[in-house]
Amino acid sequence: MCNRSVSRRSRHAPRRRALVRLVAAMLLLPFAVTAQNARPSPSADELLSAIVGVRSEVPDDARTAEALGTQRIGSGVVIDGNGLVATIGYLIMEAHRVEVLSGPNRSVEARVLAYDHDTGFGLLRTVEPLEVTPMRLGSSDALATGDRLLVAAHGGPAAARAVVLVSRRDFAGYWEYLLENAIFTSPPYPLFGGAALLNADGELVGIGSLVVSDALSGSRTLPGNMFIPVDRLKAVLADLLTLGRSSASARPWLGIYLSEVDGLLVVQRLAPEGPAAAAGLHAGDIVIGVAGQPVESMADFYRKLWAAGEPGDRVVLTILEGANMTEVDVTAGDRYQWLRLGPP
Repeated sequence: MCNRSVSRRSRHAPRRRALVRLVAAMLLLPFAVTAQNARPSPSADELLSAIVGVRSEVPDDARTAEALGTQRIGSGVVIDGNGLVATIGYLIMEAHRVEVLSGPNRSVEARVLAYDHDTGFGLLRTVEPLEVTPMRLGSSDALATGDRLLVAAHGGPAAARAVVLVSRRDFAGYWEYLLENAIFTSPPYPLFGGAALLNADGELVGIGSLVVSDALSGSRTLPGNMFIPVDRLKAVLADLLTLGRSSASARPWLGIYLSEVDGLLVVQRLAPEGPAAAAGLHAGDIVIGVAGQPVESMADFYRKLWAAGEPGDRVVLTILEGANMTEVDVTAGDRYQWLRLGPP
Protein backbone atom coordinates (compact mmCIF):
# COMPACT_ATOMS: atom_id res chain seq x y z
CA MET A 1 0.00 0.00 0.00
CA CYS A 2 2.73 2.45 0.95
CA ASN A 3 4.76 1.71 -2.17
CA ARG A 4 1.74 2.20 -4.44
CA SER A 5 0.97 5.52 -2.76
CA VAL A 6 4.52 6.75 -3.21
CA SER A 7 4.51 5.58 -6.81
CA ARG A 8 1.25 7.43 -7.51
CA ARG A 9 2.60 10.65 -6.03
CA SER A 10 5.79 10.29 -8.05
CA ARG A 11 3.82 9.66 -11.20
CA HIS A 12 1.68 12.78 -10.70
CA ALA A 13 4.54 15.03 -9.58
CA PRO A 14 5.70 15.98 -13.11
CA ARG A 15 2.14 17.04 -13.98
CA ARG A 16 1.89 19.20 -10.87
CA ARG A 17 5.29 20.75 -11.57
CA ALA A 18 4.20 21.47 -15.16
CA LEU A 19 1.09 23.26 -13.93
CA VAL A 20 3.15 25.31 -11.51
CA ARG A 21 5.55 26.28 -14.30
CA LEU A 22 2.63 27.21 -16.54
CA VAL A 23 1.09 29.45 -13.88
CA ALA A 24 4.43 31.15 -13.28
CA ALA A 25 5.04 31.59 -16.98
CA MET A 26 1.63 33.13 -17.61
CA LEU A 27 1.88 35.44 -14.62
CA LEU A 28 5.30 36.66 -15.71
CA LEU A 29 4.51 37.06 -19.39
CA PRO A 30 5.81 40.41 -20.64
CA PHE A 31 2.55 40.92 -22.58
CA ALA A 32 4.41 42.55 -25.45
CA VAL A 33 2.98 45.06 -27.88
CA THR A 34 0.72 43.39 -30.44
CA ALA A 35 0.50 44.27 -34.09
CA GLN A 36 -3.07 45.56 -33.68
CA ASN A 37 -2.46 47.61 -30.55
CA ALA A 38 0.45 50.01 -30.29
CA ARG A 39 0.25 50.48 -26.53
CA PRO A 40 2.04 47.95 -24.31
CA SER A 41 -0.05 45.43 -22.45
CA PRO A 42 -0.05 45.68 -18.65
CA SER A 43 2.35 43.79 -16.44
CA ALA A 44 1.07 40.77 -14.54
CA ASP A 45 0.50 42.82 -11.38
CA GLU A 46 -1.41 45.49 -13.30
CA LEU A 47 -3.40 42.83 -15.11
CA LEU A 48 -4.51 41.03 -11.96
CA SER A 49 -5.36 44.30 -10.22
CA ALA A 50 -8.35 44.58 -12.57
CA ILE A 51 -9.87 41.52 -10.89
CA VAL A 52 -11.83 42.81 -7.92
CA GLY A 53 -13.89 41.30 -5.15
CA VAL A 54 -17.69 41.63 -5.23
CA ARG A 55 -19.73 41.48 -2.04
CA SER A 56 -23.51 41.93 -2.10
CA GLU A 57 -26.35 42.00 0.39
CA VAL A 58 -29.76 40.71 -0.66
CA PRO A 59 -33.03 41.27 1.26
CA ASP A 60 -34.50 38.33 3.14
CA ASP A 61 -37.66 38.51 1.03
CA ALA A 62 -35.82 38.36 -2.30
CA ARG A 63 -37.02 35.62 -4.62
CA THR A 64 -33.50 34.15 -4.80
CA ALA A 65 -32.62 34.55 -1.11
CA GLU A 66 -33.31 30.92 -0.17
CA ALA A 67 -31.43 29.39 -3.10
CA LEU A 68 -28.50 31.82 -3.36
CA GLY A 69 -28.31 33.34 0.10
CA THR A 70 -28.49 36.92 1.30
CA GLN A 71 -24.71 37.44 1.60
CA ARG A 72 -22.94 36.72 -1.70
CA ILE A 73 -19.22 36.93 -2.35
CA GLY A 74 -17.30 36.49 -5.58
CA SER A 75 -15.22 38.37 -8.12
CA GLY A 76 -15.59 40.76 -11.02
CA VAL A 77 -13.41 42.37 -13.69
CA VAL A 78 -12.92 46.09 -14.28
CA ILE A 79 -13.37 46.69 -18.00
CA ASP A 80 -13.26 50.48 -18.34
CA GLY A 81 -11.68 53.51 -16.68
CA ASN A 82 -14.88 54.60 -14.92
CA GLY A 83 -15.39 51.68 -12.57
CA LEU A 84 -17.42 49.40 -14.87
CA VAL A 85 -17.24 45.86 -13.51
CA ALA A 86 -18.37 42.72 -15.33
CA THR A 87 -19.35 39.83 -13.09
CA ILE A 88 -21.65 36.84 -12.91
CA GLY A 89 -25.26 37.90 -12.55
CA TYR A 90 -26.28 35.72 -9.63
CA LEU A 91 -23.87 37.56 -7.32
CA ILE A 92 -25.79 40.82 -7.66
CA MET A 93 -29.30 39.73 -8.65
CA GLU A 94 -31.87 41.36 -6.32
CA ALA A 95 -29.08 42.94 -4.25
CA HIS A 96 -29.86 46.15 -2.36
CA ARG A 97 -26.22 46.86 -1.51
CA VAL A 98 -23.01 45.98 -3.37
CA GLU A 99 -19.40 46.81 -2.65
CA VAL A 100 -16.31 46.20 -4.72
CA LEU A 101 -13.02 45.23 -3.11
CA SER A 102 -9.97 46.62 -4.87
CA GLY A 103 -6.58 45.53 -3.61
CA PRO A 104 -6.19 44.15 -0.09
CA ASN A 105 -7.75 47.05 1.82
CA ARG A 106 -9.96 49.27 -0.35
CA SER A 107 -13.75 48.88 -0.44
CA VAL A 108 -15.91 51.00 -2.78
CA GLU A 109 -19.69 51.00 -3.05
CA ALA A 110 -21.14 50.08 -6.42
CA ARG A 111 -24.46 50.41 -8.20
CA VAL A 112 -26.08 47.52 -10.06
CA LEU A 113 -26.35 48.52 -13.73
CA ALA A 114 -27.61 45.34 -15.32
CA TYR A 115 -28.63 41.75 -14.85
CA ASP A 116 -29.13 39.75 -18.03
CA HIS A 117 -30.63 36.31 -17.59
CA ASP A 118 -30.19 35.27 -21.21
CA THR A 119 -26.40 35.40 -20.92
CA GLY A 120 -25.90 35.31 -17.16
CA PHE A 121 -23.82 38.50 -17.01
CA GLY A 122 -24.15 41.27 -14.48
CA LEU A 123 -22.70 44.78 -14.58
CA LEU A 124 -21.72 47.14 -11.76
CA ARG A 125 -20.47 50.71 -11.68
CA THR A 126 -18.44 51.85 -8.68
CA VAL A 127 -19.38 55.22 -7.20
CA GLU A 128 -15.80 56.39 -7.68
CA PRO A 129 -13.17 55.28 -10.22
CA LEU A 130 -10.82 52.47 -9.29
CA GLU A 131 -7.09 53.03 -9.64
CA VAL A 132 -6.51 49.93 -11.74
CA THR A 133 -5.73 49.20 -15.38
CA PRO A 134 -8.94 47.97 -17.04
CA MET A 135 -8.72 44.54 -18.59
CA ARG A 136 -9.05 44.28 -22.35
CA LEU A 137 -11.75 42.07 -23.83
CA GLY A 138 -10.39 39.27 -25.98
CA SER A 139 -12.10 36.92 -28.43
CA SER A 140 -13.74 33.88 -26.88
CA ASP A 141 -14.68 32.66 -30.37
CA ALA A 142 -10.97 32.31 -31.12
CA LEU A 143 -10.49 29.75 -28.33
CA ALA A 144 -10.08 26.08 -29.15
CA THR A 145 -10.01 22.82 -27.26
CA GLY A 146 -6.60 22.30 -25.71
CA ASP A 147 -5.83 25.99 -25.23
CA ARG A 148 -3.99 26.81 -22.02
CA LEU A 149 -5.65 29.61 -20.11
CA LEU A 150 -5.45 31.35 -16.77
CA VAL A 151 -8.31 31.66 -14.30
CA ALA A 152 -8.07 34.20 -11.49
CA ALA A 153 -10.29 35.51 -8.72
CA HIS A 154 -9.76 38.55 -6.53
CA GLY A 155 -6.58 38.06 -4.50
CA GLY A 156 -3.68 38.64 -6.86
CA PRO A 157 -1.22 35.95 -8.03
CA ALA A 158 -2.13 33.65 -5.14
CA ALA A 159 -5.64 33.37 -6.57
CA ALA A 160 -4.53 32.52 -10.14
CA ARG A 161 -4.43 29.01 -11.59
CA ALA A 162 -3.60 27.48 -14.97
CA VAL A 163 -6.37 25.54 -16.70
CA VAL A 164 -6.97 23.85 -20.03
CA LEU A 165 -9.99 24.38 -22.24
CA VAL A 166 -11.44 20.88 -22.56
CA SER A 167 -14.80 21.46 -24.23
CA ARG A 168 -17.01 23.98 -26.08
CA ARG A 169 -20.68 23.06 -26.09
CA ASP A 170 -24.16 24.20 -25.13
CA PHE A 171 -25.03 24.27 -21.44
CA ALA A 172 -28.60 23.83 -20.21
CA GLY A 173 -29.27 24.89 -16.62
CA TYR A 174 -32.20 23.66 -14.57
CA TRP A 175 -33.36 27.28 -13.97
CA GLU A 176 -34.62 27.78 -17.57
CA TYR A 177 -31.20 28.81 -18.84
CA LEU A 178 -29.43 27.84 -22.05
CA LEU A 179 -25.96 29.09 -22.93
CA GLU A 180 -24.71 28.21 -26.38
CA ASN A 181 -21.05 27.38 -26.97
CA ALA A 182 -20.11 27.66 -23.30
CA ILE A 183 -16.47 27.30 -22.25
CA PHE A 184 -15.51 24.32 -20.08
CA THR A 185 -12.12 24.12 -18.39
CA SER A 186 -10.27 21.74 -16.10
CA PRO A 187 -8.94 21.26 -13.43
CA PRO A 188 -11.73 22.75 -11.29
CA TYR A 189 -11.23 26.17 -9.73
CA PRO A 190 -13.04 26.68 -6.40
CA LEU A 191 -13.41 30.49 -6.50
CA PHE A 192 -15.31 30.40 -9.78
CA GLY A 193 -18.11 32.92 -9.15
CA GLY A 194 -17.29 35.94 -11.34
CA ALA A 195 -13.67 34.81 -11.82
CA ALA A 196 -11.75 35.99 -14.89
CA LEU A 197 -10.68 33.60 -17.63
CA LEU A 198 -7.66 35.02 -19.49
CA ASN A 199 -5.92 34.05 -22.70
CA ALA A 200 -2.15 34.13 -23.19
CA ASP A 201 -2.33 37.80 -24.24
CA GLY A 202 -3.79 38.76 -20.87
CA GLU A 203 -7.25 39.45 -22.31
CA LEU A 204 -10.57 38.56 -20.72
CA VAL A 205 -12.26 35.71 -22.58
CA GLY A 206 -14.78 34.45 -20.02
CA ILE A 207 -16.47 35.00 -16.67
CA GLY A 208 -16.77 32.14 -14.20
CA SER A 209 -20.23 30.70 -13.60
CA LEU A 210 -20.23 27.15 -12.24
CA VAL A 211 -18.28 24.15 -11.08
CA VAL A 212 -19.27 21.03 -13.05
CA SER A 213 -18.58 17.32 -12.88
CA ASP A 214 -18.60 16.76 -16.66
CA ALA A 215 -16.27 19.39 -18.09
CA LEU A 216 -15.28 17.02 -20.88
CA SER A 217 -18.18 16.36 -23.22
CA GLY A 218 -19.70 12.94 -22.69
CA SER A 219 -17.81 12.40 -19.44
CA ARG A 220 -19.13 12.53 -15.90
CA THR A 221 -15.77 11.96 -14.31
CA LEU A 222 -13.79 15.07 -15.25
CA PRO A 223 -14.57 17.97 -12.90
CA GLY A 224 -14.04 21.53 -14.02
CA ASN A 225 -15.76 24.87 -14.51
CA MET A 226 -18.13 26.50 -16.95
CA PHE A 227 -17.37 30.04 -18.14
CA ILE A 228 -19.61 32.45 -20.04
CA PRO A 229 -17.83 33.52 -23.24
CA VAL A 230 -16.93 37.21 -23.28
CA ASP A 231 -18.14 37.56 -26.86
CA ARG A 232 -21.66 37.13 -25.47
CA LEU A 233 -21.02 40.19 -23.31
CA LYS A 234 -19.77 42.21 -26.27
CA ALA A 235 -22.97 41.47 -28.18
CA VAL A 236 -25.25 42.92 -25.47
CA LEU A 237 -23.00 45.42 -23.70
CA ALA A 238 -24.65 48.49 -25.21
CA ASP A 239 -28.09 47.20 -24.20
CA LEU A 240 -26.95 46.37 -20.69
CA LEU A 241 -25.55 49.86 -20.19
CA THR A 242 -28.69 51.61 -21.43
CA LEU A 243 -31.54 49.21 -20.61
CA GLY A 244 -30.21 47.03 -17.79
CA ARG A 245 -30.81 43.88 -19.85
CA SER A 246 -30.75 42.67 -23.44
CA SER A 247 -33.21 44.29 -25.84
CA ALA A 248 -34.06 40.91 -27.36
CA SER A 249 -37.70 39.88 -27.14
CA ALA A 250 -38.68 38.65 -23.70
CA ARG A 251 -38.84 34.89 -23.41
CA PRO A 252 -41.77 33.04 -21.87
CA TRP A 253 -40.90 31.87 -18.36
CA LEU A 254 -42.61 29.07 -16.43
CA GLY A 255 -40.82 29.01 -13.08
CA ILE A 256 -40.02 25.33 -13.40
CA TYR A 257 -36.78 23.70 -12.23
CA LEU A 258 -35.97 20.50 -14.09
CA SER A 259 -33.42 17.71 -14.03
CA GLU A 260 -32.67 15.09 -16.66
CA VAL A 261 -33.04 11.62 -15.20
CA ASP A 262 -32.51 8.70 -17.59
CA GLY A 263 -33.57 10.88 -20.50
CA LEU A 264 -36.68 12.22 -18.74
CA LEU A 265 -37.29 15.82 -17.67
CA VAL A 266 -38.38 15.63 -14.05
CA VAL A 267 -39.77 18.61 -12.16
CA GLN A 268 -37.61 19.07 -9.07
CA ARG A 269 -39.31 22.17 -7.70
CA LEU A 270 -41.35 25.18 -8.75
CA ALA A 271 -40.81 28.90 -8.30
CA PRO A 272 -43.15 30.15 -5.55
CA GLU A 273 -46.03 32.08 -7.12
CA GLY A 274 -44.59 31.29 -10.53
CA PRO A 275 -46.65 30.36 -13.62
CA ALA A 276 -46.10 26.59 -13.41
CA ALA A 277 -47.03 26.49 -9.73
CA ALA A 278 -50.18 28.53 -10.44
CA ALA A 279 -51.11 26.06 -13.20
CA GLY A 280 -50.97 23.13 -10.77
CA LEU A 281 -47.71 21.38 -11.65
CA HIS A 282 -45.99 19.46 -8.85
CA ALA A 283 -42.52 18.20 -8.02
CA GLY A 284 -42.12 14.74 -9.52
CA ASP A 285 -44.13 15.48 -12.67
CA ILE A 286 -42.40 14.54 -15.91
CA VAL A 287 -42.47 16.95 -18.86
CA ILE A 288 -42.69 15.07 -22.15
CA GLY A 289 -43.91 17.79 -24.51
CA VAL A 290 -44.46 21.50 -25.07
CA ALA A 291 -46.78 23.20 -27.56
CA GLY A 292 -47.75 19.81 -28.99
CA GLN A 293 -44.16 18.76 -29.68
CA PRO A 294 -42.20 16.05 -27.85
CA VAL A 295 -39.05 17.11 -26.01
CA GLU A 296 -35.84 15.09 -25.96
CA SER A 297 -33.62 17.06 -23.61
CA MET A 298 -33.56 20.12 -21.39
CA ALA A 299 -32.03 22.22 -24.17
CA ASP A 300 -34.66 20.96 -26.61
CA PHE A 301 -37.40 21.85 -24.14
CA TYR A 302 -36.12 25.41 -23.71
CA ARG A 303 -35.79 26.03 -27.44
CA LYS A 304 -39.32 24.80 -28.11
CA LEU A 305 -40.73 26.68 -25.13
CA TRP A 306 -39.13 29.96 -26.22
CA ALA A 307 -40.39 29.45 -29.78
CA ALA A 308 -43.93 28.96 -28.49
CA GLY A 309 -44.64 32.59 -27.65
CA GLU A 310 -43.91 35.44 -25.26
CA PRO A 311 -44.71 36.31 -21.65
CA GLY A 312 -48.48 36.37 -21.24
CA ASP A 313 -49.08 33.71 -23.89
CA ARG A 314 -50.68 30.34 -23.18
CA VAL A 315 -48.24 27.42 -23.31
CA VAL A 316 -49.46 23.82 -23.30
CA LEU A 317 -47.26 21.29 -21.50
CA THR A 318 -47.70 17.54 -21.84
CA ILE A 319 -47.10 16.00 -18.43
CA LEU A 320 -46.75 12.50 -17.02
CA GLU A 321 -48.20 12.52 -13.52
CA GLY A 322 -47.71 9.03 -12.20
CA ALA A 323 -49.17 6.76 -14.91
CA ASN A 324 -51.43 9.48 -16.33
CA MET A 325 -50.60 11.72 -19.28
CA THR A 326 -52.27 15.12 -19.17
CA GLU A 327 -52.03 18.50 -20.82
CA VAL A 328 -51.60 21.54 -18.61
CA ASP A 329 -52.18 25.11 -19.74
CA VAL A 330 -49.62 27.53 -18.34
CA THR A 331 -49.80 31.27 -18.79
CA ALA A 332 -46.16 32.16 -19.33
CA GLY A 333 -44.70 34.89 -17.17
CA ASP A 334 -41.78 37.32 -17.31
CA ARG A 335 -38.87 36.38 -15.06
CA TYR A 336 -37.79 40.00 -14.67
CA GLN A 337 -41.18 40.95 -13.25
CA TRP A 338 -41.13 38.00 -10.84
CA LEU A 339 -37.66 38.85 -9.51
CA ARG A 340 -37.49 41.78 -7.10
CA LEU A 341 -34.97 43.78 -9.04
CA GLY A 342 -34.11 47.34 -8.16
CA PRO A 343 -34.25 50.13 -10.74
CA PRO A 344 -31.40 50.00 -13.29
